[in-house]
Amino acid sequence: MLIYNAKIITMDEAGTIENGWLLTEDGKISAFGAGSPEDIPEDAFNAQGGTLLPGFIDAHTHLGIIEDGLGFEGDDCNETNDPFMPQLRALDGVNPFDRCFDEARNRGITAAAVSPGSANPCGGEICVLKTAGRCADQMLIRSCGIKFALGENPKHEYNDRGELPRTRMGTAAVIREGLHKARRYAHDMDRYYSDNDDCEPPEYDIKCEALMKLLDRKQKAFFHCHRADDICTALRIAKEFSVEAVIIHGTEGSRIADILAEEEVPVICGPLLCDRCKPEMRELELENACGLIRAGVNTAICTDHTVTPIQYLPISAKAAVKGGLSTGEALRALTAAPAEILGIIDTTGSIAAGKDADLQLYRKGDDPLDLMTEPALVMISGEVCRKELI
Repeated sequence: MLIYNAKIITMDEAGTIENGWLLTEDGKISAFGAGSPEDIPEDAFNAQGGTLLPGFIDAHTHLGIIEDGLGFEGDDCNETNDPFMPQLRALDGVNPFDRCFDEARNRGITAAAVSPGSANPCGGEICVLKTAGRCADQMLIRSCGIKFALGENPKHEYNDRGELPRTRMGTAAVIREGLHKARRYAHDMDRYYSDNDDCEPPEYDIKCEALMKLLDRKQKAFFHCHRADDICTALRIAKEFSVEAVIIHGTEGSRIADILAEEEVPVICGPLLCDRCKPEMRELELENACGLIRAGVNTAICTDHTVTPIQYLPISAKAAVKGGLSTGEALRALTAAPAEILGIIDTTGSIAAGKDADLQLYRKGDDPLDLMTEPALVMISGEVCRKELI
């Protein structure tokens, strides 16, 4: 498909092309450039000066794992029989027919990270999905990391049951114990493979197996944290085990933005359109994302769907503009930044030849972040998911 006569915001080194064209083939971006192409086929899409940019990415959601309009029957977010459960996979809990996938697509959101909940110190594996498809396996971009949680959520869950962990110390200890066991398991497996004549393999442990990619830095450790002290605990644990950390929420992140920048730890900031529903969120302010980005922290903005419905992701970024971000910074926080943080920038998140054709087009003069705006065209992997007259 050829799209021409468009303002192209690439979110890449090519910058913004004020009047350009883009060609997709076999689900990929095959070429783009300034001006008009030499040949314009009859089925080409005339953007009429509209704005073409990468599809938005929500870097932290519970999309399809907490289903819309259902109670217990549709809630597959937390398995709370054990506080340490890295073997769980969000992919196994997703219902692609949840109507919120449609609402995401219709607002230009072409990918979302789906995470287990934060009731457990370790909740399981996070998956990044395209928002179009009927089978989660076919929608999967990448399983990007393991979800950990610090602060009030695990404390509440297990204090109510009179079990460990009931304190922040206990939560950190549970995480450390699980990671220590996995590291020892990996060491024993290495010994067995290097000298299997004299060594027995360790007894199979599904939890330890689930953490191998994390310890090998092939996946990241995503820490649910709101308070600054919990963020520092996450950094401490990440250093101890040489794992690559990402902070989810980071409500008090701007208080220690210089530390996060120095450690090169990114933050998935949000939700922003919500109440301060618990004590650790009492410092929630729209200025947080701006404080992080100004300090040099790679920052994405999320909805934490279902806390904020996923279709309001662009408005969440607009709220961060009210808090001090430029529009360009806000757009980056929904495209290239989440793609980098989730480890999918090689696939999506910006406009470049060879990347998936995950695109959205807005009419001339429309603000992609505005409440009243909807894209005229949405493509996911080159397939048109939404198309309206310009």
